[in-house]
Amino acid sequence: MDLRHLKYFLAVAETRNFTQAAASCYVAQSALSQQIARLEKDVGAQLFSRTSRSVRLTAAGELLEPLARRILADVDTAKAALDALSGLRRGRLRLGLVQTRASSVDLVEVMADYHARYPGIDFHVTNAPSAEMAAAVLAGDLDIAIVGLSPRQIPDGLDHQVLAADPLVLIVPADHALADREAVDLADLPESHQLIQFTRGSGLRRQVEAAFARAGVEPGQHFQVGQIQDMIRLAARGIGVTVVPRSSVFLDPVPDQNPPDQNPPDTEDALPYGARALRIADEAAVHTICAVHDSKRLAPAAAAFLEVVERHAIRD
Repeated sequence: MDLRHLKYFLAVAETRNFTQAAASCYVAQSALSQQIARLEKDVGAQLFSRTSRSVRLTAAGELLEPLARRILADVDTAKAALDALSGLRRGRLRLGLVQTRASSVDLVEVMADYHARYPGIDFHVTNAPSAEMAAAVLAGDLDIAIVGLSPRQIPDGLDHQVLAADPLVLIVPADHALADREAVDLADLPESHQLIQFTRGSGLRRQVEAAFARAGVEPGQHFQVGQIQDMIRLAARGIGVTVVPRSSVFLDPVPDQNPPDQNPPDTEDALPYGARALRIADEAAVHTICAVHDSKRLAPAAAAFLEVVERHAIRD
């Protein structure tokens, strides 16, 4: 079985179109069709059901697709391992990064530190919902993903390292009925409240929904926003309430940002429009940040990145 045949097969499987697949592989459509036919002969089964209007995977094609992805991913891992024999002077790291701030672990600093140590390693960075990135690591499409999932939410077959556990806080407008409290139970929210939620499939969305489930209440009416700071601003304006990681509100002061004779600003005053950030009484309401990987296929470049992440997590 030729690896090139598997690449062509996956191109057709992804595009469901022979013409588009040929263009993405920089080959003539006739040549690609011939190679697919050879692959079908090798495996002894038809892989695509073709009509004048559609291209669909057969049962054999659906079986081969994940296997082909893992085979090609293993080949990439082998190449990276061979490159590592020269001291990680060249290679590639396919990295998935959580869409929310990773609590006390500054991922930008981690990447900068890693690049300084291994300048020949190319970064291929993906930003997507945590569940998607974890699945991509499992499929071999990513080497490592920094995700906002708790250990129990990580798919079987993946290894993980907890980097941070960021408490969740409830953001309410200053005139909200609960605004004067220091801590709240999510069950205390009025039934008519509107919840401003983060992206579906994200780790934060899962942690918030789990917190409401533990409180024994439905999240209520909600709408989705793709930026945490926008969620906070909308809550401040009375559009609804929202639940976010504490670190997205109470940021660490930036060195030299304030004059020497001036203290950092009050973090409550720093919230937009006088909104309040209330502690959630549920101690399990946290946004856990984990680094996930597959130890059975961990390339040296990826292993080195995990070491840098761990050093920063311990230091912070």
